[in-house]
Amino acid sequence: MEPFIRNDQYNFISYQTQVLINGYATVNDLSVLQALKGLVQDKVTNLFDKLSPSQQTVLKPIEDIRDTEHAEDYLIGLKSYVIPFPTVNDHAVRKLFPKVKKLKTPDWEDIDFRDISYLGWNDYGQERKYMIAEYNGELKGFRGTFKNSSKKGICTICNTFSSIGFYMSESKGSAQGTFVKKGNYICQDSDECNDKLKNKEKLDDFILRINH
Repeated sequence: MEPFIRNDQYNFISYQTQVLINGYATVNDLSVLQALKGLVQDKVTNLFDKLSPSQQTVLKPIEDIRDTEHAEDYLIGLKSYVIPFPTVNDHAVRKLFPKVKKLKTPDWEDIDFRDISYLGWNDYGQERKYMIAEYNGELKGFRGTFKNSSKKGICTICNTFSSIGFYMSESKGSAQGTFVKKGNYICQDSDECNDKLKNKEKLDDFILRINH
C-alpha cells in the first residue's frame, strides 16, 4: 500500500494515542472509555478526505490502545505509511538559494524525510534561518534573518509553547523598487517544530504570509 499519511497527521494521531493512554489511566467508567475511543477514532478518520478499506484497516487498531506499549507498537507500524518530504540534496538546495554564495546545508544523514513537513535549518553565524517548503505544488526556498529569544513563546508554525526566535523575511512590494518586511516568532529548532506540528494549515498560512 502506498503511503497516505502526512507528517502532521501522524503527529496528530500520536497525540490521540496519548489521549487514550491518559483516559485508561484515570477513568474506570467503561461507558466513558467507550465514548473516548469513538471520539478518538472519529478525529483520526476525519483527518482524511477519503479512506480506502485498506487504509481504514491500517488506522483502526488505534481504538484498541490502552497503554504506552500498545501505542508504541501501533505508531511503529503506522510509520511505514507516512509520506516522506521530497528528498533534497546539496545541489537541489543551492538551486533554491542561487543568490547565497556561502550556503551552509543540513547534515542529510541526520534527516528522516518522513519526520518533516518542511525543512528548516539555522546559520547562527549569519543570524539566518533557511526553510524549504511546498508552495503552489512545488518546493520553494525561503530565507530570513533569525534572532533567538531568551523567552519561550508560541510558535506561529506549530502553535505550541517552545523556545522561539524572531524570523524576519523580506519580499518585493507592490511599487517597483520597494520591499516589505514581515516578522513572526517561530521555533528555534525546526526539527522540534516538525515533531510538534499537528496541523499543516498553520505551516501553509505561514508560508503564504512570508511569500507575499
